[in-house]
Amino acid sequence: MASQYYQEMQESFRNNNKSREFQAHTAKVHSVAWSCDGRRLASGSFDKTASVFVLEKDRLVKENNYRGHSDSVDQLCWHPTNPDLFVTASGDKTIRIWDVRTTKCVATVNTKGENINICWSPDGQTVAVGNKDDVVTFIDAKTHRSKAEEQFKFEVNEISWNNDNDMFFLTNGNGCINILSYPDLKPIQSINAHPSNCICIKFDPTGKYFATGSADALVSLWDVEELVCVRCFSRLDWPVRTLSFSHDGKMLASASEDHFIDIAEVETGEKLWEVQCDSPTFTVAWHPKRPLLAFACDDKEGKYDSNREAGTVKLFGLPNDS
Repeated sequence: MASQYYQEMQESFRNNNKSREFQAHTAKVHSVAWSCDGRRLASGSFDKTASVFVLEKDRLVKENNYRGHSDSVDQLCWHPTNPDLFVTASGDKTIRIWDVRTTKCVATVNTKGENINICWSPDGQTVAVGNKDDVVTFIDAKTHRSKAEEQFKFEVNEISWNNDNDMFFLTNGNGCINILSYPDLKPIQSINAHPSNCICIKFDPTGKYFATGSADALVSLWDVEELVCVRCFSRLDWPVRTLSFSHDGKMLASASEDHFIDIAEVETGEKLWEVQCDSPTFTVAWHPKRPLLAFACDDKEGKYDSNREAGTVKLFGLPNDS
């Protein structure tokens, strides 16, 4: 029997399954993220810039483009409680903190390597950044100084705190999830999560679950307390690159090189919807208050010949008549 939630969301998506695209960059978009209040969407691109849009009714209106990095912006994230600050990680060996009120770079922090992943601690005090040499640096968000640096002996893919801010998680190239205590960074546990490269990790807003995506095309859902796998989602055929939980923690979007984004009901694993795409998807992010999904794909400008990257950001979940 389908749950009431399932039926409600099916009905909702039947009436709101339009996707719309918005020009954001001159090259492919690596990362999209919503501010905590859901008013703004930021995107980071291979074109070395970040863009910020304001969400107005059912469209994104470009507010600003943030320049300063001298290499690709690989990942970005917003401050967990301050909707004006976001941070970008770049291959130029820096991270930059930006303020949308002044549109200026608040701080540039030099790091040791080419940065590929970044996250902000739930208490807002620390930014963690991982580089291509598998070093994770913990930076004080107020003083902008490095507090700690850890070199790992495995390929570090994505990093995240748990919602309680007392554990730090890393997904690695051997298919494991490594868990450290925080702030003392002592190893707590290593979970063999997947037979192959474990790529991405996300915690649900309620703190009950986290999900990991792997090169084996599986998404696994984990109980945070028990650290056991509760269920797997297996509708994708390609390595899972990106994941996002909806604001209520009840839906999980996952994407890969498959030409669709899978939207699953977390509690049953059932497919709620699939969002059609013309190319591989790099990044997905649910809005923090509404069933609106931002995403970015490897789209090309011309339908037939062009190799130029489109650099667009897309929004799914808009009213069909909008």
